[in-house]
Amino acid sequence: MNILVINGPNLNMLGIREREIYGQRTYPELVGYIERCAEDHGIKVEVYQSNHEGAIIDKIQDAYGKADAIIINGGGYTHTSIAIMDALKAVMLPAVEVHISDIHNREEFRKHSYLSLVCEKTICGLGFKGYNEAILYLIDKYKK
Repeated sequence: MNILVINGPNLNMLGIREREIYGQRTYPELVGYIERCAEDHGIKVEVYQSNHEGAIIDKIQDAYGKADAIIINGGGYTHTSIAIMDALKAVMLPAVEVHISDIHNREEFRKHSYLSLVCEKTICGLGFKGYNEAILYLIDKYKK
């Protein structure tokens, strides 16, 4: 199984930004965690991060025919980007939405997710562990 993991804007600032919400761990630590989880479960992952909406859309489109599934933390684009939602719909790959924080217990505007309209599952509030939960979900449902 080959999973593309996409992290959106400002996730590269983990460990620096809003530590009371996102914790002390850094983005390189997140990437290492995801890669170790994938290795532990015998699957391949590509981890990608961008602060640019169009680059995220291009990466989703490029996954068509290459990846078996997508895990996406859209960052702030979760709540604003119909275009990213449409890209996920276009490639028709199983997708899981992940958020480090619990978006449902934060500001009102964060409670709406365009991505959740096309993702099979949303996992939030588990910190880094949410990525492992997403991997396990996809393996359980789709690994042949």
